[in-house]
This record gives sequence, C-alpha cells and structure tokens, in this order.
Amino acid sequence: MALAIKQLPRILAMATALLSLPASAASLYTAPKYAAILIDHETGEVLYARRADETRYPASITKVMTLYVAFEEMAAGRLNLDDHIRISSHAASQPPSKLGLRPGTTISVRDAFGVIATKSANDIAAALAEHLSGSESAFAARMTRTARRLGMTGTQFRNASGLPDPDHTTTARDIAILSRAMLRDFPSFYPLFSHTHYDYRGQAVTNHNHLLKTMPGVDGIKTGYTNAAGFTLAASAVRSGKRLVAVVLGGPSRIGRDGNMQDLLSVGFDVLE
Repeated sequence: MALAIKQLPRILAMATALLSLPASAASLYTAPKYAAILIDHETGEVLYARRADETRYPASITKVMTLYVAFEEMAAGRLNLDDHIRISSHAASQPPSKLGLRPGTTISVRDAFGVIATKSANDIAAALAEHLSGSESAFAARMTRTARRLGMTGTQFRNASGLPDPDHTTTARDIAILSRAMLRDFPSFYPLFSHTHYDYRGQAVTNHNHLLKTMPGVDGIKTGYTNAAGFTLAASAVRSGKRLVAVVLGGPSRIGRDGNMQDLLSVGFDVLE
C-alpha cells in the first residue's frame, strides 16, 4: 500500500500529461490493437500501462528473445562469434524481411547477430534457431521456456522471427520484462540494438528503428510489423542518468507508433525529473 501511494503522484502526472496531448496522438490509445507500457528500468516502477496484459502479436520484437537465447549460449561457451551458421532450405524460404542468402551458404554468428538486430532478417533468425536447437520449432519451445523463467507468463513462441502464427502471442508487459532482462543480463551485447546500420560485406544494412536517429537518448531496442500485429516497438532511452523502457503494440501506422513512443518516453522523463 505504501509503495502504491508513493507512486500515485507520478501516475497522476503521467495521466495529466498524456491527456494534454493533441487529439491525433491521444486517439491512438483507443485503437483496437493498441497496448502499451512504460517502466522505470532501475526501479521497475510502472509509469503508464494500457491493456498491458492483453494478448497481442509481437511481430519481429520476437527476435529480442531469439538473440537473448543466443547470448545465453555465448555466455555458456557453446557459441562463438566466429562460428558459422549454415543456411538451410527452410531458412532460405522465409519471407521478407530477409538477407536472401541461398541454401548451403553460411554466415558468421557475428554477422547473424548484426543483421537480426538491424534488418530483422527472418531467414537468418531461422538459421540461427536451427543451428542452436536443430529445428526452429525446438528453438521456439526453448524460447517459451526462457520466457517463463524470466516471468513472462502471457507469452508463447512458435518461431524465431515473429512471422504470423495464431499461437505466437505475448503482452506488452511481457515484452517489457524481456527488454529489461536484455539490458540487465547482457549489457555487453545490448549495443547491437543501437546501431543505425550494420556493415555486412560492404553493404550497409539499415536499422528499422527510426527513433535511433530522431529521438536523443534512444539506444534500442526492436521494431516489428505484420498485418495481424500492427506496428510494434520495444524501446529504451536514457536521459540524465535515468533509463526508461517502453513497449507499444498494435500501432495502426509506423508514424503513429513512433510518435506515441516519443510521447510516452518524453512524458516519462519529464515526470521523473
């Protein structure tokens, strides 16, 4: 009870600030697929939540868990950056976004991490999953087990990419839990998510997260889009030594999603200060 009372002024301040936004921005909150959460990374305090526990599709934010599991393998010494991953027919057949490597070719783990974090390459995510678990379905089962261990109670993974599957679901709160776990457990790998592009064999592979260029302090994490999911984004930003983690799911457009994320982070930092 004492903690809830202590948090009340911040919650009220967030609510007041969000209500003062232009009607075009506020209308996003009523979009059918919309769900969001904003958390103080250091304390875990929830500053804003809307439909945060309702089931949603994560789209390519899924790849944050794909990389989290791979980083666990790195930490255990079972995977190295200079290892090479073979591209199977299954991996090569994945729809875009993809790198487009042919079956039988290989890619280094280092490059795989880079293009998954930036280009969100579905073919490389599938190949990494097969490399680590033998099949993508087996890897997805491991992803779900990892989610449970982290406290993500509303998430089920069915693939390594976030491509459409009716049973591949999550919640905004669970994605925030995953984002905080990535920051906490793998700080040396987290900068992968801050690159505006990745140099793959002389080709600049561009990051889909436009906020890395347009909003000071944003240093990750991952965007996503499918027709079923809408436009999704897990983001983290730092200002004056404070870090916030925010998740927006079900945005009706990229511009609307990005604008809403900017609003949440900006208001959140103002409230903290």
